[in-house]
Amino acid sequence: MRDAGEHLIKWYTKNQRQLPWRVDKNPYPIWVAEIMLQQTRVETVIPYFNRWMAEFPNIETLAKAPRDEVLKLWEGLGYYRRAHAMHETANLLIHEYEGEFPHEIDKLIRLPGIGPYTASAIASFAFGQDVLTIDGNIKRVMSRWIDLELDPGSSEGEEILRAWATETMPLDHSAEYNQALMDIGASFCSVSNPACEACPLNKWCLAFKRGTQELRPIRSPKGPTPSHTAAAAILFRNDCVLIGRRPEGKLLGGLWEFPGGKQEPDESIEACLVREIEEELGITIEVGLKLGTFHHAYTHFKITVHAFFSTAIAGDPIPHDHTELAWVPPTELDQYPMGKVDRSIATELVRTLNKTDQP
Repeated sequence: MRDAGEHLIKWYTKNQRQLPWRVDKNPYPIWVAEIMLQQTRVETVIPYFNRWMAEFPNIETLAKAPRDEVLKLWEGLGYYRRAHAMHETANLLIHEYEGEFPHEIDKLIRLPGIGPYTASAIASFAFGQDVLTIDGNIKRVMSRWIDLELDPGSSEGEEILRAWATETMPLDHSAEYNQALMDIGASFCSVSNPACEACPLNKWCLAFKRGTQELRPIRSPKGPTPSHTAAAAILFRNDCVLIGRRPEGKLLGGLWEFPGGKQEPDESIEACLVREIEEELGITIEVGLKLGTFHHAYTHFKITVHAFFSTAIAGDPIPHDHTELAWVPPTELDQYPMGKVDRSIATELVRTLNKTDQP
């Protein structure tokens, strides 16, 4: 089995992907990239990574940055808790580790937002430790390599993969081994229609030999994805629109949004908006013209948001469900970090207002 691992190292040395976080062994860009790559494709991450490194080239600049600046630079990547955790980790490293990443995996795991995989990646890629990094990409490659007849996400399945990888990984070459498997997953061993004939592992791949590559990896069945419907209010005062900041610790924590919420059973979307605004802001509104309908799919649910121009007819807004409120000129909404749905609403709002102002 060791000869397959050695072949992988040779292949990787000649054919590795040229990625900006592979330039050197500096743990900071490796950490940034690994956090960004969680649930996100490489081609999406690269421009975000480059902008991040230009703005925050080291731990010190990230630690000193205002929270909104960090969230704004992250906008569009999703899973915003990652950005919060990175900001926390940068400050923790400054105050407790003299601005350096610890080398020990158990200490890395204790840092905010760093789990076993990311800790192993930093230890392997930055510090050259002989540890495995088994992410979804590698699980797929190895499941086909050994024709695993179990879900690789199960404890038993992952245990088998780890045992196999330990046998095949050449000593002192964990970084090349782990990243070679990642590159094979990205370039050859795709989820569907894998390019097995060109894959450098096909000589050893049991699934390829048995013709089961399209059946691997085995996935445990998942239930249907829930769908939600919600409404959002566009409230004006003196040519400014009202937005609120979501509390940290919740979905999209720390980001700004147009106030509103989820529709309840047997409730019209307009009645939903009136109720939600009264609960969130303590005011009574009249629902007006509809700006548009906006859709987004999160990992565990889908949502459709109906946005309406609305008018306050009683009361003054109080942030019951937000940490703060702000009245913002529509042209300045792009300065406030938002999730994808609210950014889409803001963009459509500005477009509509510009269209209305035209002679």
